[in-house]
Amino acid sequence: MMALFDCISEAIQNPTFPWKKVIIGISISQFVFESYLSYRQYKVLSKKQLPPVLEGEIDKETFEKSEEYSKAKIRFSIVSDSISLIQNVAFIKYDILPKLWNFGQCISKAVLPVKYQAVSIMAQSLMFLFTLSNLSTILSLPISYYSHFVLEEKFGFNKLTVKLWIMDMIKGNVLGYVIGGPILYLFLKIFDLFETNFLWYICLFFLVVQVLAMVLVPVFIMPLFNKFTPLEDGELKVSIENLAKDCGFPLDKVFVVDGSKRSSHSNAYFTGLPFTSKRIVLFDTLVNQSSIKEITAVLAHEIGHWKMNHVLNLLVISQAHILLIMKLFTSVFRNESFYNAFGFMLKNKEEIISSSLLNNNAIVFTQGFPILIGFLLFNDLLTPLECVVQFLMSLLQRKQEYQADGFAEKRGLSTDLSHALINLQIKNLSTMSVDKLYSSYHYSHPTLAERLSALNYVSEKKKE
Repeated sequence: MMALFDCISEAIQNPTFPWKKVIIGISISQFVFESYLSYRQYKVLSKKQLPPVLEGEIDKETFEKSEEYSKAKIRFSIVSDSISLIQNVAFIKYDILPKLWNFGQCISKAVLPVKYQAVSIMAQSLMFLFTLSNLSTILSLPISYYSHFVLEEKFGFNKLTVKLWIMDMIKGNVLGYVIGGPILYLFLKIFDLFETNFLWYICLFFLVVQVLAMVLVPVFIMPLFNKFTPLEDGELKVSIENLAKDCGFPLDKVFVVDGSKRSSHSNAYFTGLPFTSKRIVLFDTLVNQSSIKEITAVLAHEIGHWKMNHVLNLLVISQAHILLIMKLFTSVFRNESFYNAFGFMLKNKEEIISSSLLNNNAIVFTQGFPILIGFLLFNDLLTPLECVVQFLMSLLQRKQEYQADGFAEKRGLSTDLSHALINLQIKNLSTMSVDKLYSSYHYSHPTLAERLSALNYVSEKKKE
């Protein structure tokens, strides 16, 4: 194994290593793999066979509409993935990134006072990300519009207006600049301060960012997009408070969020760090479409996640994942051939002019490595690893969902939870027939049929 690693390390240090071809090949391979999974799922949907455990629970009209909705989403995903692939290949093949870097510099010189212009690699990186973010937003507009106002609209889920859609994008971009800018600056500053031993500092930094996000996003960011109203006194609130008390759940407040102004899909979740008080959030669509017993059972499932430390476990796994990524990044982040291959030259200008490496799009760096560029390109190299990680994470999360269902079952809420899941499946037109390989890769939750079987819903129903 070490010999193989040494061979790979030696190969990627070679100035002639075909970085562009490798990344383009990886991108195409991922597209082919995911398209194959979509093809398998589409074949299952075309059979129009309702899982036996759902017979008598889902009427024919709802089932057929659900299958059509699922097939429409698959067709849409293949088109959107194809567009993303074409864009990614074009960015790599035609050296778009160096052009955007240069464009960001031009914008900086044109609109900012001299003392604020991007003169360092760090400042230029911020301006580059600003430019790339805006371009990405523009390129994603047709896909986003079709998703909301054609696909979701066709099946009765979209509640967005064009004005709200535009305002959401503006708010999202502004928040990206205000919050993402300082985060990126600190990220790059760590590389600047700790050139050779940045690994643990970066991991600690990401841990702090994740923890702060868990605390601050629900309280300060989400209310910018939705209205959170305290749940009114009544039978539902009493039922939730009694459940929390019985489970030892540190409940702080219960809110109802106006999710219906964007979509008719339903959901419920809790927020808060491990070992601290929690907020429960109910979508107004869930409150309006489900009974008190069903909502209580859904929240028992969510409390099950807390009781078994699933959030904490995922946080730890996330940190291990980040550690692995950053460890791998150390193998390329100072590799000159890696940057040179994409038009970011890390040599003296005189040396480049006399060499065959220079092209019209080349950006010359004499101050150091453009870490942001390296990290963006490195993420494309990570695709095979991330596919494996996605399989493993889906497996883990599906196991956690079964465990959370089991927690609700132990509290005598199996039937109510089953009814809630069936009701949500109908209201959301969720996919009912699923290919095993497709679901193993894409689904973080078991299918309805799998969850009802695990809850022994059929046998319990027969007893009734």
